[in-house]
Amino acid sequence: MTGASENQPAYLGSLSVNPATGETIALHPWLDERQVGEAVDAASAAFEQWRHIQHRERAAALRKLADALEARAEALAQLISLEMGKPILRSRGEVAKCAALCRWYADHAERLLADEPVDMGGDGKAVVRYRPLGIVLAVMPWNFPLWQVLRAAVPVIAGGNAMLLKHADNVQGCANALADCFRAADFPAGLFANIHVPRTQIASLLADPRVVGVSVTAGTAAGGAIAAEAGRNLKKSVLELGGSDPFIVLADADLDRAVPAAIEARFQNSGQVCIAAKRLIVEAPIAEAFTARFVAAAEALVCGDPLDDATDLGPLARARARDELHSQVERSLAMGARLLAGGQTPDGPGAFYPPTVLAEVTPAMPVFREETFGPVAAIIVADDSDHAVRLANDSDFGLSGAIWSGDRARATTLARRIETGAVHVNGVPVSDPRVPIGGVRQSGYGRELSHFGIREFCNAQLVWEHG
Repeated sequence: MTGASENQPAYLGSLSVNPATGETIALHPWLDERQVGEAVDAASAAFEQWRHIQHRERAAALRKLADALEARAEALAQLISLEMGKPILRSRGEVAKCAALCRWYADHAERLLADEPVDMGGDGKAVVRYRPLGIVLAVMPWNFPLWQVLRAAVPVIAGGNAMLLKHADNVQGCANALADCFRAADFPAGLFANIHVPRTQIASLLADPRVVGVSVTAGTAAGGAIAAEAGRNLKKSVLELGGSDPFIVLADADLDRAVPAAIEARFQNSGQVCIAAKRLIVEAPIAEAFTARFVAAAEALVCGDPLDDATDLGPLARARARDELHSQVERSLAMGARLLAGGQTPDGPGAFYPPTVLAEVTPAMPVFREETFGPVAAIIVADDSDHAVRLANDSDFGLSGAIWSGDRARATTLARRIETGAVHVNGVPVSDPRVPIGGVRQSGYGRELSHFGIREFCNAQLVWEHG
């Protein structure tokens, strides 16, 4: 997360740049101190109204938000693809997923926040009630410019809170369009607002007593810095940070299913996914067959214009990110990895990088040890299933993972030994409103989605009527 674009002085604002062409889309000025103060005041006033609204009225507003997203679906998808390079079919899917999220919480929020009676025996009656806290600050990334925001915002707002969004600098068009969708629904004015400020302003926002916490999706360093600032102000933080997810393929796995799943898990959104399969850990008896099929499938992916329906991989969102990814590849090759596909920065405009596959990867290499946020797959051979589990856990991260096996019961047993926030058996890691998402260790703490997410920024208040 940066306060200003690489090419723009901080005192002006940030640039939206089309990563497929390098052309400037727009300059987005920073809000000044007065504008930020007005946004906080408006959010505070909106919260005081919204906190008392009945669940059915909140649900109606969420359904209208879903309607607004769907009414603008193609324009929003085009904007996502222009600002951060997502292939257009994926962008359309992101908008549809956001609308479904709104409807899910509209249908289930009242149940998730229902009072919970506690059996106190003969000591009277007790109940736990979930009460909203206030304004939540969201610091969000660019890789899913609508979904990441709404994944945090919808549960927070369904729980009776307000939200101020500090979005990534390069997707401010998406941030403003999302704010327009909220205005089109029946929410109090100011309940959700995009505040475009430099990173340095986060501290002052967290110091405001009306801001009760912060939800962050970012890299580990940025997330840790924001969490430290929240801690200084005794504000709660929920962090979804980096990941180096293992994708284990055991010797009895069905390669007809596992290979396409591995391609999807590694290369969706051009590999710019926190819960992407970044380390492919393959049991030795099938390593050669898996690798040959995976490389062929990776090389068949179509890289190009993100606005073309035929495109599988668009550019990375920023040229700097492409350069950092290429450095990880080159350093790993220098340490003995073997290049099977890709690995070269193409000529011409745009932040493109080809599907890249490295074999003979060891735990000492950057593509194993660090998060690779782009279309680079590291293949690691495991001696057996126990070795595969040890390799999977040999990481500072712990966000998500997957195990593929013909024996589901065995895979499920092994999943209990994987030290991540989620493990998917014979499936591709995805986020879904019905289940929580979040990590352990350097991947963060707290949870989004499901009943865990809606309660993160609620006061679990005990009311005990003593007998």
